[in-house]
Amino acid sequence: MSAAAAYVDQASPRSLPKAPAVVLGTLAGLGLIAFIVGLANDPATAWRAFHVNYLYFGALSQGGLIIACAFVIVGAQWPGPIRRIAEALAAFVPVTFVMGLIGWFGGASYIYPWRADFHGVVEALPWKAAWLNPARLAIVDLGVLALLTVLTFLFLRASLRPALRGATATGFAGRMIESWTADWKGDAEEAAESARKLKNLAPLIALVYAFGWSIIAFDQIMSLEPTWFSNLFGAYFAWGGFLSAISATTLLAVLHRNYPGLEGQITTDRMHDLGKLIFAFSIFWMYLFFSQYIVIWYGNLPEETQFFRDRLGTEFLQATWYWEGWSERILGEPWVRVTLFAWVCVWVIPFWCLLGQRPKKTPWFLATIASISLFGFWLERNVLVWPSLVPEDTWAFLGSVQVGVALGFFGLFGLVWLAFARVFPSLAVPRAD
Repeated sequence: MSAAAAYVDQASPRSLPKAPAVVLGTLAGLGLIAFIVGLANDPATAWRAFHVNYLYFGALSQGGLIIACAFVIVGAQWPGPIRRIAEALAAFVPVTFVMGLIGWFGGASYIYPWRADFHGVVEALPWKAAWLNPARLAIVDLGVLALLTVLTFLFLRASLRPALRGATATGFAGRMIESWTADWKGDAEEAAESARKLKNLAPLIALVYAFGWSIIAFDQIMSLEPTWFSNLFGAYFAWGGFLSAISATTLLAVLHRNYPGLEGQITTDRMHDLGKLIFAFSIFWMYLFFSQYIVIWYGNLPEETQFFRDRLGTEFLQATWYWEGWSERILGEPWVRVTLFAWVCVWVIPFWCLLGQRPKKTPWFLATIASISLFGFWLERNVLVWPSLVPEDTWAFLGSVQVGVALGFFGLFGLVWLAFARVFPSLAVPRAD
């Protein structure tokens, strides 16, 4: 039995740590400045960078809640405070909805090549006109994000309510605690009610995430090459969000292993479990990728192969490979290097580096692999978007505006996580019974 069994999950609001808050706030401000400068000089680049990072951090944040849902569904007893760390990622979900609104009404004309006031797809692809419809896309995708925002709020409230009883704070955090613990019915009854609500909400949220983010992937990524389609692409993208959330949770858990109140709670056994999740689920992510690739390669249909051609080059679509001059033939085409490097970060490195037990139980090593996985997924999201819009420019995703927007999203995401985990609060600190 883990040491956490001797503790009660009790929230303990804390002030924001000054140094990280200043750094993250500065990054968020610089990101906003970079975005504004980009809008003034190259709006297409600014909005495309916005689109990539909104998708990356949006799927990651929702994936954090899916981790908590998975713990509830399977009745996991091992996570302890790790579940709270994952839940705090979901604090960014409402921000994702706002970003979705901004992206659609502000930059859709720079992102979706089929839009062209809707006449472009009607004339070129009339059979897709009913689906690639601006009104349909806005209603469905923003509706999915709004529904997930509501469900996320309900889940977090039900999950945190028992831990918030007795917590004290001032300002907004104090008002939230008072609101979320109103009409208290008693500790035992509240714990039972929380468990009942979570058991009902967890499967529903998991299903909405799977179907909803699959549709978002079809609409906001696959439609960027409107003549390409893959039924598996939605599942592939949604799973990437889930796996990136596991990597983020692992990194944050390692960084908080000496956090006041959590000493001894982020145990080597828990790190081992997190490492096994990264290891196993990266294999499944690769399975989803290869399942798409092998069928499309075998079918060799132009409307299916174009997506891989723009990212992996023509060599990966050939029936036979020749070793002579392989580096020039494979790596000489646009986007191949970036695509393969993302693949190495997301699957090759986690797979080979986390094969044994010791790497999973070594904090600095596990955190490094988790960081590489997160960076790899950021590259992968760029590879999913940019080659559809600028197939000949390998480094279109890099530049002062693009990097500035990415850092701005990172800063905002980090601030939201810190605020929710420390102030509002979510990072419940176990205290002795």
